[in-house]
Amino acid sequence: MSDRIEELLRTGGGDGVGEAVERFLAKAEDGQLLDVAYARAESPFGDLLVAATPRGLVRVGFLHTMDEDAVLDELATRISPRVLRSPARLDDVRRQLDEYFDGRRRRFELRTDRALIHGFARKVLAQTARIPYGSFLTYGEVAAEAGNPRAHRAAGSALARNPIPIVIPCHRVLRSGGVIGNYGGGPEMKARLLALEGAKVAGTS
Repeated sequence: MSDRIEELLRTGGGDGVGEAVERFLAKAEDGQLLDVAYARAESPFGDLLVAATPRGLVRVGFLHTMDEDAVLDELATRISPRVLRSPARLDDVRRQLDEYFDGRRRRFELRTDRALIHGFARKVLAQTARIPYGSFLTYGEVAAEAGNPRAHRAAGSALARNPIPIVIPCHRVLRSGGVIGNYGGGPEMKARLLALEGAKVAGTS
């Protein structure tokens, strides 16, 4: 449910309606009326949209490069129409992201829901999740680790569609020769994330 709809519910009637809305939102916060909770998280690159199901973190979206409503529509279509803003459900995610951006966290301790990842992409992103903080691999190396050394283009496509960037660190995968390559948040963001981690990549210091 978007912020606009929530505001409409909050202002759409008298005291009785307001009380009903408060009960509705309280049940949502308890997880009784939603399948996907979402919230905004701050970052040095602009706001992020983070979303989780009861199984774990399912989506991280860069709102400086994508439309919030489009991300929510994707979640409603591919996961469940029961999507609601619920910041309290994402408190731990937002805290760990803050710590990462502040340089105080090198590893995320979050459960993930990989319902938006299918086929060969599952293997690619599983290998990507293992790349240590401050390190990087090439697309070809990730493809080889995923079981198909010749599938570097498929690996690149899987990384481009990574629904949980930063936590599944696709910024740690580069083109051959240490070229930064593309990134959902833009190549400058990718370079800055690598620099934050102290990765020894040309042009990131």
